[in-house]
Amino acid sequence: MGFRNLFSADSRQVTGGSVCDGSDSPAFAYFAPRSMPLPVLIAVPHAGRHYTSAILAEMRDPDACTLRLEDRCVDLLGEEIARQAGTSLLLANAPRAMLDLNRARDDVDWDMISGREQHRPRHSQANRRARSGLGLIPRRLPGFGEIWRKPLPQAELDARIDNIHRPYHAFLAKELERIRDSWGAALLIDLHSMPPLRRRPGQYRAPEIVIGDRFGASCDGELVTAAFRHLEKEGRAVAHNRPYSGGYVLDRHSSIQRGLHAIQIEVCRSAYLDNALVEPSEKLAPLAQSLARMVRELGAATARMGDNSQLAQAAE
Repeated sequence: MGFRNLFSADSRQVTGGSVCDGSDSPAFAYFAPRSMPLPVLIAVPHAGRHYTSAILAEMRDPDACTLRLEDRCVDLLGEEIARQAGTSLLLANAPRAMLDLNRARDDVDWDMISGREQHRPRHSQANRRARSGLGLIPRRLPGFGEIWRKPLPQAELDARIDNIHRPYHAFLAKELERIRDSWGAALLIDLHSMPPLRRRPGQYRAPEIVIGDRFGASCDGELVTAAFRHLEKEGRAVAHNRPYSGGYVLDRHSSIQRGLHAIQIEVCRSAYLDNALVEPSEKLAPLAQSLARMVRELGAATARMGDNSQLAQAAE
């Protein structure tokens, strides 16, 4: 993934972490207008495409695995939304195959890690999802099986955590607090893409967007309601928390009481990719316009919440 200037020449740009390949390639990049018009940060954790030669050599079928693990080209959608809405944007460069930024550091399937067996909490609740195949380091894919040719050394796992996971989340936490401190409230939009869903009984259409808020725990209901109202007005089929309610990113970075709100947006890949679900199509532009209008509306509502919060604190 080649990072480029998404805003004007005087925009703020930050890179951090490392993809652990001995080069200067960062694990993530952040872009923000110098003067942000809205207290919103869009993050895209699953679109990284910087595959090292070592990673590809260890995969049983690189083409199939990388395509299925990626939120394919959703970073391009995020770029358009951020540019049009004037928000900041955090893009992962390290691919999900290397490390899943939406998982906790201890969400590891220890059976795929070699070395230091005495430190493996094999049956903790933390690595329950990892044992299904999609933990911090993805191990297997449904209908495909094992991704890797051999176990991952413990030292390599530690390096990925230290160079990818820790700096990404440390930066995200600090930046959200900076935005909150400036506005009184901040909204994180964690942007993902999903395979096409099936239409369920009682649904007129299968959802093309799923809004997740950890069942009300990660975001004020007023913002979620506004998002639904906007998307339905624009003719988008929307679902709430099912089948995706959000994950580690929302759990770690949201705190309604502290003015930190977070939602996960899952967008169907057929809504912006070609029929093969591989390359962007002409549908990406109108979808980005629709979502940018939503982001502007949510950003204005978040700013009003911040003003109310500051007024309440001043009265105490």
